[in-house]
Amino acid sequence: MTPWLDIATLKPFLRPHHSELGVWAEEFAREHLAPRREPANDAEARQEARQIAATLGEAGWFSWAVPPEHGGRVTAPDLVACCLLREALAAASPLADAVFALQALGSMPITLGGSSAQQQRFLPGVVRGSQVAAFAMTEPEAGSDVSSLATTATRIEGGYEISGQKTFISNAGIADFYCVFAQMDPAAGARGIGAFVVPAARAGLRFVRPQLLSSPHPLGELALEGCRVDSSALIAGPGDGFKLGMRTLDRLRPTVAAAACGMAARALDEALRHARERKQFGRPLAEHQLVQEKLARMATDLTAARLLTYRAAAILDSGAERATLEAAMAKSFATEAAQRVVDDAVQILGGRGVMADHPVDRLYRSVRALRIYEGSTEVQYLVIARELARR
Repeated sequence: MTPWLDIATLKPFLRPHHSELGVWAEEFAREHLAPRREPANDAEARQEARQIAATLGEAGWFSWAVPPEHGGRVTAPDLVACCLLREALAAASPLADAVFALQALGSMPITLGGSSAQQQRFLPGVVRGSQVAAFAMTEPEAGSDVSSLATTATRIEGGYEISGQKTFISNAGIADFYCVFAQMDPAAGARGIGAFVVPAARAGLRFVRPQLLSSPHPLGELALEGCRVDSSALIAGPGDGFKLGMRTLDRLRPTVAAAACGMAARALDEALRHARERKQFGRPLAEHQLVQEKLARMATDLTAARLLTYRAAAILDSGAERATLEAAMAKSFATEAAQRVVDDAVQILGGRGVMADHPVDRLYRSVRALRIYEGSTEVQYLVIARELARR
């Protein structure tokens, strides 16, 4: 059995506990997650996501994104650990990877900028998997251009009134709370954005409808219609809200790249196994030069993606406030490379690669979204060029 995680290649970026963590994560993912049946529809995906959250919470997966005083185990950022976890999860189950990622994304604004009361209220449930988090930033007319947010938060006696629409929100409809980004001073653009934590049961917050993806995933639209929250719901005020959102995304982009590496690793593993076992024209596919060329390119792409990914994570773990350039390079390269690797795996497997019950077909339907969410490849290229010009 070929390991999905390549610990030897990653050694320069790992601390002593990481190797053991990677082995444990892959073993757990293979045993408890890979065998799970893919949900057949949106309703099943929502139910399965909650069940996976409980399973991961019970096993301690979410503790790697939360400090010890709230039930976690990291006194300082450990994004290398989170990358190892996401890579193992994505190789076993793209839905399980999404569940893990969204717990981190939805709770990270509270971890980074929340008050002690907010952290104590929400983070222990995140660690246990009993509270599901969501990150509510994207709107119908505000995707990559965050400064175009139209959702408003108006000051009222004792708190704020939030009104607007959110779309493409992962965990919409199943989350227990949302980190909502809204304009507090519309004339100020990005400098007017604030961040709030809004419980799902709050009056005025409504799940509008699910949005269906090619790979089952709990995605949907939200409406905030005069949703009133107390002053204690404010995580970050004007200006700081935008910075907090960008810090959150900056930290998690390397983990998106790690998920891409996990999907690519599983695809390469499946393609290699098939190429060794499948015979055509009297010999195994692995002995045909055109197949060899694909396998060589797939392995090289994966190794390069891993090195970029864990470099970005290690820089942030070293105490750097930002790793914008490195994170953008990792996210853009790894997700594009994973798309190529998975596509080549489908080609090597031939008809089997497009059967709905085959892992490679599931990867093919899942990997495409990685090139879009948390900043599309094109946006990452703009970020890279901007950062280079500043140096």
